[in-house]
Amino acid sequence: MDAHDEDSNVPHGRRGPRGAAEVPSPGGTGETGAAPARPEGRPGGSPGPDDGPDGGPGDGLDDGPGDGSGPVRGGVAALSVPYQIGAALALAVVAVVVCAHLGMVFLHVAPSNTVSKQHGKAIGDWIYPEFEQNWKLFAPNPLQQNIAVQARAEIRTADGGIRTTGWYDLSAQDGRAIDGNPLPSHTQQNMLRRAWDLYGATHDSDNRPVGLHGTLAEQYLRRIVVLRLHRARAAGADGVVERVQVRCRIADVPPPAWSKEKARGRPEHRLLPWWTVPAGESRDGLR
Repeated sequence: MDAHDEDSNVPHGRRGPRGAAEVPSPGGTGETGAAPARPEGRPGGSPGPDDGPDGGPGDGLDDGPGDGSGPVRGGVAALSVPYQIGAALALAVVAVVVCAHLGMVFLHVAPSNTVSKQHGKAIGDWIYPEFEQNWKLFAPNPLQQNIAVQARAEIRTADGGIRTTGWYDLSAQDGRAIDGNPLPSHTQQNMLRRAWDLYGATHDSDNRPVGLHGTLAEQYLRRIVVLRLHRARAAGADGVVERVQVRCRIADVPPPAWSKEKARGRPEHRLLPWWTVPAGESRDGLR
């Protein structure tokens, strides 16, 4: 055989005297020797837990911490059993309250049915006045009235005398707070007006309650008025609000020239009787 003939199966690289490929020894001394043995896996030649797909060393990734304690848990699962029970109970209570609220609102806005007739008082107590639904914004004929609510008070002075304040225009105060405000609050826009609407809908022309919500509507309007009077310091430094009285002026908004609607020529006035203020509200307002 010619000395230059080479076996095509012999790896290319540095060759020894007889043409055999030189493989560095495992010790790294540069001596030639046989190829290093394949790392041993499990008994029987099967790859170990850290071996790669080809039986070599793996990439070092593991399913959990190196101490063998398993994956780290987070969230509610990381809590102890008593805290897990407490969290589950809290979530259950929130879910029940949300479902009950949605059910009450649905029964309130839905057409009259057997359930709403049988439990009308409970539904009303839940909805009024905080969750009352008003669809006038989306109605074909929205509210077209200017409502001006005014109030005055009887003040018991420090020397035992009684004085009556002038009329405070509460609606004008709300109007000044809204004017020029790009993001007015809901209380400035609707609280006083809606309280008056609720009172008018639950009382007759003689100011007698009609239905289940008459007393609640009266208390709601009175508390708003007392709070506004305290903000205005109507009682002074040493005075006490004994009684309040409310009146309202309702005027139709003039229709545009192209409209065929007609507005009433004269505004409507309504004067309510004097209301005695409870002791808890008479000095410091709402608590």
